[in-house]
Amino acid sequence: MNYLIDTHILLWYIVGDRRIKKHTKTVIEDINNTIYVSNASLWEIAIKLSIGKLKLKGSLTDLNNYLHEKKIKVLEFDVDDLETLTTLPFHHQDPFDRIIISQVQTKSMEIITNDRIVEKYFN
Repeated sequence: MNYLIDTHILLWYIVGDRRIKKHTKTVIEDINNTIYVSNASLWEIAIKLSIGKLKLKGSLTDLNNYLHEKKIKVLEFDVDDLETLTTLPFHHQDPFDRIIISQVQTKSMEIITNDRIVEKYFN
């Protein structure tokens, strides 16, 4: 199955945060699943690093290497995703989450998130 992980899930997974559910970790590590992270998440991480709202051990290059090592693929957003974005209801104002939501819908993927507002788009 194809899964797109939300930014906070990626960050929790990287640092081994205990807020990540055991089931979520199992899904991410299941070799039968393909795990994606949106390039919007990487953009969000870069912005938060640059304004001091986030600290990571290592660089963005290290993060990219980690994704490669864990076989987490970066999903670029495209015009189809942007078209879907224009039709989304405004449950959420966060532009990064809205791009992620549109990618999940356009690509018929499953989302891995702990964000209740994001979950509204899928219930």
